[in-house]
Amino acid sequence: MKIGLIQQANQADREHNLQRSITQIEKLAAAGAELIVLPELHRSLYFCQTEQAQYFDLAEALQGPTFETLAQVAKSQKVVIVGSIFERRQSGVYHNTALVIESDGTLAGHYRKMHIPDDPGFYEKYYFTPGDTGFEPIVTSVGRLGVLICWDQWFPEAARLMALAGAELLIYPTAIGWDPTDQPSEKRRQCNAWETVQRGHAIANGLPLLAVNRVGRELATADKDAAAIDFWGNSFACDTMGKVLLRYSQDQEQSEIIDIDLAESEATRRTWPFMRDRRVDAYSTLATHGKED
Repeated sequence: MKIGLIQQANQADREHNLQRSITQIEKLAAAGAELIVLPELHRSLYFCQTEQAQYFDLAEALQGPTFETLAQVAKSQKVVIVGSIFERRQSGVYHNTALVIESDGTLAGHYRKMHIPDDPGFYEKYYFTPGDTGFEPIVTSVGRLGVLICWDQWFPEAARLMALAGAELLIYPTAIGWDPTDQPSEKRRQCNAWETVQRGHAIANGLPLLAVNRVGRELATADKDAAAIDFWGNSFACDTMGKVLLRYSQDQEQSEIIDIDLAESEATRRTWPFMRDRRVDAYSTLATHGKED
């Protein structure tokens, strides 16, 4: 399958961001892409840097304006698109949601982010209710897509459950970056850990994996004393043994196509039978360890 990855820098103008995404989608589709993946919350600046009620006005319905626009593009370009929205489910209930749009413009499915961070610069618990979609692949004309979002990428349980449910590909739309004041060694440490844990998910589950990040410095507040985030790019794709097949720059926008062989998973799992040798009889305490009495 030919897959296009869009690493994008955003600004305050939401329509401008969306139109720039569409330009890249059209370019990748013309080059033969069958599936195209955008970063997390790609239509706006990353507003979760601060807790401000006004940003709830950015939210929209599941099949709202962003879906409608991307659906038209998916249909006209005959590609499957993985997009991202700030979803207003109902009054007072909001989600960080990935949309999977079929090549005929219909909604193939959606995934609501399950793991919600609450850290300096990433105050997502203020905005997002944890997801309720579970870890179920979304069935499309190009395959069964295991779509997860950003903070989910640090949790091996999420990737494993997607794999057990039949995902053929793990996909992580992402918005992650550094504090600009971090030292270069600390920046390398964080980025290396981020890539390594995801490559581990690919290996442990025998699945190819895509991580698509945004890039550039963003300050989504008028408070000039607030700390900006340097989104570190480094979007990448790896195969079923964690070999990096494509890696983007840490500071430049990029959009390229990579060819992924979904049939490789079966061959890998025969040679490295992690699924066969799981001790499901001994794992019951996973659901209870760490819980408060």
